[in-house]
Parts: sequence; C-alpha cells; structure tokens
Amino acid sequence: MVYVFLADGFETVEALAVVDILRRAGIETKTVGVGKRVITSSHNIPVTADITEAEADISLTDAVVLPGGIPGTPNLEASETVQRFIDYCADNGKYLCAICAAPSILGHKGLLKGVEATSYPSFHNELAGAVISEKYVAHDKNFITARGAGVSLEFGAEIASVFVGREKADEILKSMQCK
Repeated sequence: MVYVFLADGFETVEALAVVDILRRAGIETKTVGVGKRVITSSHNIPVTADITEAEADISLTDAVVLPGGIPGTPNLEASETVQRFIDYCADNGKYLCAICAAPSILGHKGLLKGVEATSYPSFHNELAGAVISEKYVAHDKNFITARGAGVSLEFGAEIASVFVGREKADEILKSMQCK
C-alpha cells in the first residue's frame, strides 16, 4: 500500500498527479487526510481523501508520499501519525517519497544523511546531511525526492517504477503524452 498524506495547504498537482500515475500502474494507493477527510489544497481546492489518518494501517505500508505546499508541509510535519509512518518506513526499509518542500521533513529527522536528495531549491538547506542532487527527481536507496510541481508526473513514475518496473512506468508516461 502506498499512502499519500494530505494536509491542509498541500500542493494539488504534487499529490494528485502522483496518485493518478500510481493508480494507472495498478498500485494500491490511498490518500490519507490528516485530521479530517476533506482537505483543502494550497490553491483552495477541496479534496476528499480516501481515508483519514486514523484509518491508515501502518502494517500495510510499502511507501509514504509527502506532497509539498505551504502550509501543507508544516502541517504534515506536525502530525504525529505522519511522523509515526515516516519512522516505520525508515525502520523497515520502506519507501519515503517527498516533493518540493516536503523533503525538509525527512531532513529535519536526520534521515537524509549521505543520501542523494533534492527539493524545491529554497529548501535545500533543510535537507540536513543530504548530498544535494541537481536532478529534478532523485532516487537513492529507499528515498525518492523531487523538486516541485513541474516534475510531479516524473516523480510519480519513479515511485511506480519501484513497484512495476521502469518499462511499465515509462509506458504510462508515454500514454499520457509525456514521452
């Protein structure tokens, strides 16, 4: 199960493009509302999450996706549930995926030490110990990070490639006229 956590103020494209790619790939994916089911994006778009954080089953977690956005990123970081899921992934070799401002959450926890990672450029200084990548999407070990909304489809495809392979992920992008 891939859990995409949504908190008020999340970046719409960074979350929903990833969900779209993962579901096209046939990967079981659930959006998780932090604190409630209807979450409002940073551009005032209400999105109904599949489940609330109280309904997410940590034992089913294969990956956690953290979309960026302000104040979405600090709202994710403030969630005890999100922190618990991040810790579970880190402790169990599960995938931690974050885009835009959200890789800063992983940096603040000290999880990116020695890891090639990226984020929105103004957040690079928040990626404590990371090897800052010039790539738009960086994949190192069980961490997948990306710069921002403009690479959301590539970010989603990189996550999908972990579960269904690079060829299938590229086929999805091609079918969407991205490649």
